Amino acid sequence: MNTHKIFWLPAATLLALSGPALAQDAGLVAQATGLPETLRASLAAWLAKAGQDHMSPVGMFQAADIVVKAVMVTLAVASVLVWAIFVARLITLALARRRLRRGYRRLERLGSLDPAERVFLHRRGVLGVMVRAALDERARSGTAAGTGIKERADSALIRIEAGAARGMGAGTSVLAITGSTAPFIGLFGTVWGIMNSFVSIAETNTTNLAVVAPGIAEALLATAIGLVAAIPAVIFYNILARAIGGYRGMLADASALVQRTLSRDLDLAVQDDRAAPPHHAFHRAAE
Repeated sequence: MNTHKIFWLPAATLLALSGPALAQDAGLVAQATGLPETLRASLAAWLAKAGQDHMSPVGMFQAADIVVKAVMVTLAVASVLVWAIFVARLITLALARRRLRRGYRRLERLGSLDPAERVFLHRRGVLGVMVRAALDERARSGTAAGTGIKERADSALIRIEAGAARGMGAGTSVLAITGSTAPFIGLFGTVWGIMNSFVSIAETNTTNLAVVAPGIAEALLATAIGLVAAIPAVIFYNILARAIGGYRGMLADASALVQRTLSRDLDLAVQDDRAAPPHHAFHRAAE
């Protein structure tokens, strides 16, 4: 299955849930998902059969009010986004941490920015950006004082470090928003559905549970979906917050290593200049 078709699957399922007619339309689900023919037919048949059972989640969804349906669909989409963001951030963090750890060991082993220039010239990763920024600042500063070069390089490295950490945290706000608002959105759907149930009780002038129970169950389903979206969002947010905090520490260590290496190169360059004999001494020796 192609990657882009995987992301169409939740949307196609939600679309099929919106009514019995769409649930029976295997062609629509097939077009959206790109699944094999047998699997498409099985999915459409399952949706159609589930829609006939009014006490099943699919049946309760189809019988719910339009407002409650909108709440359920919103929460279902939020839940899919929560899982997608969590998996994507975990993979990105793992790759970035491994690349940063490998580059850190390589730069520490080289001990100087001059040989590191060839190693990190086209290397991907934030450490390569830091090394190139330090080399660029040293080259642009020319014969300026080493203290000024260090300060300007430190400023550039701080900005690179902050940008890398900020980019790694992209999308986590969706987890925080979902975790804090999904229960209340689901509760709104429940309140709306129960309100409609009481209105139907007043219209039918009956308190028989067999009559009012389906409407109340439909309303409570909205709260259940809200909790299904909120609980993983809170857990995933805490996991990612801790992982990103550890990544920030690794970025700080990498920035400090680049600063130390640049400082060492500048001090060694000054020491070599002082150790070299003055230019006029060569003329006296020649005479």
